[in-house]
Amino acid sequence: MRKSLLLALPLLGTFAFAAPAVAGLQLSDPGSLSGSYLAGRYAGKLKDMNAAAAYFTRALADDPDNSVLIERAFVLHLSAGEFAEAEEYATRVLAFNSKHRMARIVLGMRDLRSGHWQDARKNFEKSAYTPVGELTSALLVAWTYAGEGKPVEAMAALDVLDANETFANFKAFHAAILADFLGNRLRAEQNYKLAQEAAPTSLRVVQAYGNFLERTNRTAEARKLYTAFLEGGDRNPLINLAIAGIDAKKSPAPFVSSPMFGVGEAMFSLGSALASDQGLEVALVYAQLAAASEGDPAVAQTLLGDILEDMERYEAAISAYDLVKPTSALRANADIEVAVNLQRLERATEAKAKLNALIAKDPKNFEALITLGNVYRANEEFAGASDAYTRALTLVTTPANEHWTVFYYRGIAFERQKIWDKAEADFRKALSLEPAQPMILNYLGYSLVEKKMKLDEAMGMIRKAVELKPNDGYIVDSLGWAHFQLGEYDEAVKHLERASELKPADPTVAEHLGDAYWRIGRTLEARFQWQHAKDNGPEKEQLLKIEAKIKNGLADEPAVTPAQNETGGGNG
Repeated sequence: MRKSLLLALPLLGTFAFAAPAVAGLQLSDPGSLSGSYLAGRYAGKLKDMNAAAAYFTRALADDPDNSVLIERAFVLHLSAGEFAEAEEYATRVLAFNSKHRMARIVLGMRDLRSGHWQDARKNFEKSAYTPVGELTSALLVAWTYAGEGKPVEAMAALDVLDANETFANFKAFHAAILADFLGNRLRAEQNYKLAQEAAPTSLRVVQAYGNFLERTNRTAEARKLYTAFLEGGDRNPLINLAIAGIDAKKSPAPFVSSPMFGVGEAMFSLGSALASDQGLEVALVYAQLAAASEGDPAVAQTLLGDILEDMERYEAAISAYDLVKPTSALRANADIEVAVNLQRLERATEAKAKLNALIAKDPKNFEALITLGNVYRANEEFAGASDAYTRALTLVTTPANEHWTVFYYRGIAFERQKIWDKAEADFRKALSLEPAQPMILNYLGYSLVEKKMKLDEAMGMIRKAVELKPNDGYIVDSLGWAHFQLGEYDEAVKHLERASELKPADPTVAEHLGDAYWRIGRTLEARFQWQHAKDNGPEKEQLLKIEAKIKNGLADEPAVTPAQNETGGGNG
């Protein structure tokens, strides 16, 4: 849901960074230099930047001139948003590495806050020796010239980006907002058009260009731009707010109000692009710098929360979202994300309370109702889930393909409540909206197989799902199980063995393979698979069935042909 809120300005190429890991280390006293160092490294691997920074600071107390510890403490304090400490360590880092990119950027940002434009520019220029450094340097140097009132130099500073076609989107957008700020409307419009053509789904491009159109008395064009964005499927409160401003005949303030706001926008652009490119650790640093700049604070805090959430630092993400002001158009989205993270922390009661409070304020909050349904469904409270989804669907006048997930999830909730007629109707509605969606094809097909209903149709659905996602173990399992129900046991074994290779730890897949082995006389292997299924944590009802099979084997049961089940069958 949130991914549609802060759509990034896309990079035309990619950068490689480390993947995220699970966080959650509790700070303790390691008792020695080596203990502090090892604890800091472990906390860093877990992406717990605050704890890691504290451990490396402790280690430095015992070895104050250790360059490795100094550099690591700097990066960790910066990632944690502790800028006073980061600035102190940045100075120490440059004493042994005068070209350290992030240290130069941090000290340049400090110079900017003091109005020392030339000093800031010198620091930024010295950081330009990696691709990301070159991009960052060009954007920030341009805004230092804007701060000095030098429009020619400001625009020329962006020309260095021409050497790397990966940066074309960035140049177009930032040339547009820079020219707009400097009062060069002709050049601003030329670059806004380039940016919008290159990245039509970028929220910030649409906001900035629409804002420009409004301020140049072209509200009809601005409305068209905003409407096209929303029609792309993004229910964005910031765009809705802009349209409401047009309706109320409000005159918008300029998108960028100061050079420092432009700096914040540069940091936001970089942070959001790197987050989309999976560079989460580096993206976190840029998001922290954006949040500490003069850009839109709600947008920056939302980006920060998104990145922390993707890093699985759910408590920290909640803290970031909580900083979004109650008056912001993004406050409701922040509340929804807080609820999502509470659910991930297994605090479902708090998550539901947060969402119900939000819905009480705005009963038409579609996203909040869907999220509430998802929370209920995740906790196997299926009656609550189907009710929440139903309330959401009452807000939809004409279902579109974007609504298939709501019907699909409500179908699951009904199916788990054993209300099959409603479940099947929802699955078929979802399929009518998204006919090539393998999740729907698989779930409906598998459910029909389990109920021994309409097996020929079910087999067709599952085969189509396998064609669409041939390496999905659950879907391959469904195909094998459909063959099993038809009594085609050799064919069932072939597909179920492959499903077991794709999903070796899934208890249902292992149970199905065991059943198929039993039917073809491979009873020893069948009991091995059932034991494997038992060892992989099946639900209680399934566990009892598996244990009975291990003890007694599989009872004889005649296969069912498609012709016998064209209109219905047993309960499975």
